[in-house]
Amino acid sequence: MNSETSRLKNLPISWFAAVMGLSGFAIAWMRAEQIFALDMAISPWLTGLAALVFVVLSGLYLAKFLSYRGDVLTEIQHPVKLAFVPTFSIALLLLSIAFLHTAEALSFWLWSVGTALHLVITLFVLSSWIQHSKYEITHLNPAWFIPVVGNILVPIAGLQHAPADISWFFFSLGVFFWPVLTAILFYRLIFHPSLPERLIPTLFIFVAPPAVGFISWYNLTGEIDAFAKVLYFVGLFFTLLLLAQFSYFARLRFFLSWWAYSFPVAAITIATLIMFKETGTAFYSGLATLLLTLLTALIALLIGRTGLAVWRREICVEGH
Repeated sequence: MNSETSRLKNLPISWFAAVMGLSGFAIAWMRAEQIFALDMAISPWLTGLAALVFVVLSGLYLAKFLSYRGDVLTEIQHPVKLAFVPTFSIALLLLSIAFLHTAEALSFWLWSVGTALHLVITLFVLSSWIQHSKYEITHLNPAWFIPVVGNILVPIAGLQHAPADISWFFFSLGVFFWPVLTAILFYRLIFHPSLPERLIPTLFIFVAPPAVGFISWYNLTGEIDAFAKVLYFVGLFFTLLLLAQFSYFARLRFFLSWWAYSFPVAAITIATLIMFKETGTAFYSGLATLLLTLLTALIALLIGRTGLAVWRREICVEGH
């Protein structure tokens, strides 16, 4: 087996977390351009980049499926890697949001396929959890939010593409499982051994459910009410909690899981932009600017570090 064949064999489904981060980045800049009335229009280029990366990764993963079907099935049945399978369907949902105002027909099909696929994946994952014979407490990590809490994303574009009850169905599912998983995850983090180094970046996923929940609730209700504020400030607190541990994260070796930093930071940035839009408060304007700057620097770092790792052949290798 030559090295290129081996790298295709070890291509992880978690690569699609990069599409999530890039799509969230594009949406954040799109919101900033609208809310701050910026003359620049870089969000279409960022959306195009996210779409291009998605197409390339989809082609590569399809090639892996055709050549190494057994390895794909093993990944789907793995107690840890299973949680990253829905990054593919969530990438579709995020791209549908990114294209919502520029290519509505494309957005509709991306949303429709992404929503249907995510429902199937959610049912599969929950069935796996209920009928399990392989899960242990050490398998639990914040990536477990992805399969079920990812449903909260559906209403953001869904209200434009389907009856509102469909969006409410998916939102209800996600917002129910968010506190359930939060409680279980905190038990695991406090009373059991620390996460493996490669999974420590997934701690940032704690930011995503309340931040995305805030965005979806705002889209569903059209206002920032008491519940919306609770969601936003919980997301903001988790952001502060994790940023306060910067030195801890800075010591970590690079893994593909570093992309877990990106989408949560994008989500809280978008949520803060909405807070500024609705309140007009200078505090939220400054905070949104700060978070967008941080997000831009983070994405640049992730692209550079990932490119370097690909060039050095440090990823898509056994065990990475």
